[in-house]
Amino acid sequence: MPGNPRLLWLLAVTFSLVPRAQPLAGDAEEEEQDETPLLAVPCDYDRCRHLQVPCQELQRAGPTTCLCPGLSSATQPPDPPRLGEVRMEAEAGRAVVHWCAPFSPVHQYWLLLWEGAGAPQKGPPLNSTVRRAELKGLKPGGAYVVCVVAANAAGESSVPGAEGLDGAGGPAFGPCGRLTVLPRPLTLLHGAVGVGSALALLSCSALVWHFCLRERWGCPRRGRPSGAGL
Repeated sequence: MPGNPRLLWLLAVTFSLVPRAQPLAGDAEEEEQDETPLLAVPCDYDRCRHLQVPCQELQRAGPTTCLCPGLSSATQPPDPPRLGEVRMEAEAGRAVVHWCAPFSPVHQYWLLLWEGAGAPQKGPPLNSTVRRAELKGLKPGGAYVVCVVAANAAGESSVPGAEGLDGAGGPAFGPCGRLTVLPRPLTLLHGAVGVGSALALLSCSALVWHFCLRERWGCPRRGRPSGAGL
């Protein structure tokens, strides 16, 4: 039996007046935040920091995506590193050399040291996280040239060497620099004492020679002035 039309119309009007459920404002904001893409930030990577973890490892270990600096192709030798601060310790005969990594893939570093015009001395290989090394056995008053070399599977970076540096120490921000070891303070003291002793000895010798000549040849006496009384 079909229902009463008036009853059906009343039910339809009643349901149309009931307000629909609206989503909570907090849920909407959370959904918008979830849909907003996260902006990538630079990785905590400093190419001059000693024992710096490679940037690719920082990308994998971080909770969010970070950006690494662009690098040259791994099929090419690395660009030269940049020599940084060189801290001298003349009394100990050593120097601490700092450098910055190039924007290239690097597997290892080493130092080259020239003393004079001879062949350079090659230091031990250092891993890619190292940015600092020591030079030992430097002579007081000596002049040296030090260069940092970077290497990977494709080859090693170029260095100008001792002949390629000008009087100012080579190109700015290059891999090489000149080192001059100051004389030790004790050496300066010994030198001053030696010079003073030599001067004193010369003065004494001159006085002895003068008195010897005087005793041998005698000293000329002054004559009496004319007109002096008897």
